[in-house]
Amino acid sequence: MAERSFVEEVKKLRLGAGEVFSGEGILAVTKALLESGVAYVAGYQGAPISHLMDVLADAQDILADHGIRFENSASEATAAASLAASVNYPLRGAVTFKATVGTNVASDALANLASGGVTGGALVIVGEDYGEGSSIMQERSHAFAMKSQIWLLDPRPNLPCIVQAVKDGFDLSEASSTPVMLQLRIRACHVHGQFVASDNRRPAFTIKDALEHPSRDVNRIVLPPASFLHEREKIHERWPAAVKFIEERQLNEFFSGDEGSGEGNARDIGIAVQGGSYNTVLRALERLGLADVYGESAIPLYVMNVAYPLIDSEWERFCTDKRAVLVIEEGQPNFVEQNASAILRQRGVNATLHGKDMLPLAGEYNAATVVKGLRAFFERYGVLEVQATPPAPRKVIPVQAVASVAETHADHTALPALDDSVHARPPGFCTGCPERPIFTAMKLVERELGPHHVSADIGCHLFSILPPFNLGATTMGYGLGSASAAALNAPASKRAISVMGDGGFWHNGLTSGIANAVFNKSDNLTIVVDNSYTSATGGQDILSSTALNPTRSTGHEIEQAVRGVGVKWVKTVRRTYDLKTMMATLKDALTTGAKGPKVLIAQSECMLNKQRREKPKQRKAIAAGERVVRERFGVDSDTCTGDHSCIRLSGCPSLSIKPNPDPLRTDPVASVLDSCVGCGLCGEVSHAAVLCPSFYRAQIISNPTKSDRLRQRVRNAVIGWLQRREAQRRARYAF
Repeated sequence: MAERSFVEEVKKLRLGAGEVFSGEGILAVTKALLESGVAYVAGYQGAPISHLMDVLADAQDILADHGIRFENSASEATAAASLAASVNYPLRGAVTFKATVGTNVASDALANLASGGVTGGALVIVGEDYGEGSSIMQERSHAFAMKSQIWLLDPRPNLPCIVQAVKDGFDLSEASSTPVMLQLRIRACHVHGQFVASDNRRPAFTIKDALEHPSRDVNRIVLPPASFLHEREKIHERWPAAVKFIEERQLNEFFSGDEGSGEGNARDIGIAVQGGSYNTVLRALERLGLADVYGESAIPLYVMNVAYPLIDSEWERFCTDKRAVLVIEEGQPNFVEQNASAILRQRGVNATLHGKDMLPLAGEYNAATVVKGLRAFFERYGVLEVQATPPAPRKVIPVQAVASVAETHADHTALPALDDSVHARPPGFCTGCPERPIFTAMKLVERELGPHHVSADIGCHLFSILPPFNLGATTMGYGLGSASAAALNAPASKRAISVMGDGGFWHNGLTSGIANAVFNKSDNLTIVVDNSYTSATGGQDILSSTALNPTRSTGHEIEQAVRGVGVKWVKTVRRTYDLKTMMATLKDALTTGAKGPKVLIAQSECMLNKQRREKPKQRKAIAAGERVVRERFGVDSDTCTGDHSCIRLSGCPSLSIKPNPDPLRTDPVASVLDSCVGCGLCGEVSHAAVLCPSFYRAQIISNPTKSDRLRQRVRNAVIGWLQRREAQRRARYAF
């Protein structure tokens, strides 16, 4: 069950020629694939392109109508390898995954694909996860494109440009026999807009045609001597073909700026920017009074919708009449700036090139950052006023004036640092997450057995490295939790612990972690967190999902797979919320005399997915007048000691504190918020930690029956009588 359903939105994919498509960027990409005559699509989910996989999953009836094969790949490497279908056959294929981790995983297949080349168009749609909103290491796809000579498209982030880039990508791939990357930043994936649709196309050559008419070209296989010829082919045939196509199709764009003449006007400087950063640059220019809200710029712009390769002739054309050009390139190293500098020197163009000397060396280029860099560039070259001729009159403000206005209106009151006034809010597990009790158990066992080395992994469980658990020393990649503890395998009084999720287990962990541990006779413990989905990427189904998926095979037990590669000590905890069982099993795994790798499978369904499924059912049942019982937990304020073990060893977002009702006690007491989903961990933690008696469980009954009402009246009467009796007893002893 993915976190978002696109069942209604995918109906737009049936729009025909001349109709207007309105929607999200990811949905527009899917429509563009259909209009391009794609034959197969594969991929691995991951932000920012997770929703592309979800759209494709919800659109399988449309894909089937057009003879398109769709695969939920086991990993990015699996997805990239599927592009092998385009090597010998004129099949258009597309794959998608998150970068740069996706390209890292897929690198072997992509490098071989780029070496041998393709016959059909091969498009790699990469979710470029760089900047402040990223959850991964700060790297870019650009370096990989350069390394393997894969052309890299970076279109302006609006729907018409994105759709056209998909179509151009297939054409460019076929024209140059080279795979093409299309990178989409987070905002581009989720931007909303419109474009005029075209008819969907069935592939001219289908997968069925390929199966019934097999073909092979030994020169496409990456083996000597062919592999040596591939490099020459890249330089002498594919690269020139790509450059010719890019020039003729005019994939890159020139915006000439306002007409003007004379010393110091805005036309003798320019800005070169990758398409993906175009909107930010326009916004920055607009704030400086050098562009309007319609995109009319007073400064000449060279927009590189093709980030690699750079086109020598276009750079010469843009820079020949310029005193200086500013290259706006997010991230480091400054590949574009270095390449452009070499082109200009070789061609004798004397324009001064600026880039990282005016802008930060690394980090996301948001509007504020770009404004600062542009202001420095314009002040350097005396762009004081611009004679503008926009579609509508606008006031052009000199750069110095902009700076002075900002200073005039600036609030010079010193503001305290955020660290001094705002508490840190690290990301954490969702309310009721079944992974929380696993790490609570680890902390409680740690009190008894001492600390252990813990190798973490990619996934929701990685939140355990943060408070309140503070577990985990390293994370090396998705499904590599067990492998990252491989070196820590020696006779000692303690065993290393590694953690991986069920998504990571099927992605990479079974072979690189578990099977590797068997082969090398590891004595460590691996905890597999099995919540039935790849929850960290949006709750998609996997092999071990308990949900019935009509188009995929699910229900395959992780325990069987683990035993299948030779693990002898395997135990499964079916309900992670049973804290005592979790602790006992974990302690057994760390102290047993049995040799060899140990695997503990901790199972409970992802609470987020469970709530997505159950809450609509509950609302529907309540509206229909049916009896619905929900469980909630609470804290008796009179009994709570203020120890707060429930919070320190749980960290549940539904746990808070409130003032102590007892005037003789100053410690605040624990409180359970309405967001509680009734998992019961807080009470389990309290009893396991300090035998706290303050937690109680309550049932909330909607549409109660007559017996429910009678039972409640009896309870109220008994409790009321006891309360009055206690009040009378206290009154007798009152002074």
